[in-house]
Order: sequence, then C-alpha cells, then structure tokens
Amino acid sequence: MQDLVVRPVSDTDMPAIQAIYAHHVRHGTASWELEPPTAEELTARRDAILAMGLPYVVGERGGEIVGYASAGPYRVRPAYRFTVEDTIYVHPELAGAGVARPLLQRVIDDCTAAGRRQMIAVVGDSANLASIRFHEKMGFRRIGTITGIGWKFDRWLDSVLLQRTLGSGVDTPPDEPG
Repeated sequence: MQDLVVRPVSDTDMPAIQAIYAHHVRHGTASWELEPPTAEELTARRDAILAMGLPYVVGERGGEIVGYASAGPYRVRPAYRFTVEDTIYVHPELAGAGVARPLLQRVIDDCTAAGRRQMIAVVGDSANLASIRFHEKMGFRRIGTITGIGWKFDRWLDSVLLQRTLGSGVDTPPDEPG
C-alpha cells in the first residue's frame, strides 16, 4: 500500500468521509449518533469547523480517502476558546494500519500553531480500549469517565475523557486564537 498523504479536506472528499463515518455510526460506539448524517450535513459541519480556523484533514492512500480528523470547539462558551476536542475516524478495514497517528498529529500541530492550549478526547464507551490507548500514546492522559450517559445498541455507554496540553498549556497567558 502506498504512503499516507495527510492534506486539508476538499469538497470531493465528503462522500468518502460520509461512508467512513456511516460505518462507525451503524456499527460502533465511537459516535453516539443513531443514524448516519448525509454528506451534505457533514459538509455543513466541516464548513463550520473551517470557519473557526480549526483543522480538518484527510488521509489519502493511492487516491482513496482512508481516514479523516478534525478539531472542533470543546464547549461553546467563550472562556473555552483555547480548548478543542479532536475527532478521528479511519476506514474500518485499516484500523491499526498506521492511518490515525499522522492524522491526529497534524490536527495537534495545527491547533498548537493556531494558539489552542488544550485538546480533549471524548471517547465513546469505556470498552473502546483501542481509542483510549491510541490517545494515551499520542500524549493524552485519562482525566475521567462519565458512566452510563449514552444509550445505543440496547446498552448504556460510558464516556471517557482524555486531555492533552498544546503549546505552553496553562503556563503563560494566551494570545487570542487565530
């Protein structure tokens, strides 16, 4: 398989992103949506992220989109403006194949360059050990578990929170995000 190219998302990537995400909505607990959104809805979500100056990237191998990652606001109130939440999804046939790491690293680097200071990972389901371990390998530390707050696939799900400092973190006053 060819090397992974990580690049900014384009409009032509949205059908592939929708297909990857739809699989995870239908078969996994990383997303707590119950029905996959359309490519048009995902495009609107992407546009909102880009309008905030936050990253949205894809991983491409051999001309095929094999994963994507982005960062969005952690919370909407203005005091949270230096904190972002990551999102990352990989084609289901390529889990563990080295796609996720460069995608998330690009998002971390872009958020750091944009003046963000903290990144939060909200992992759906405490049984999603692969995602938890991946985030820990990427420098996140587990900060808590909220038990039984989601209902999907006829069972209660936990939400695991992990946090990673970006740039100088809380050691210096921030510049306003770009």
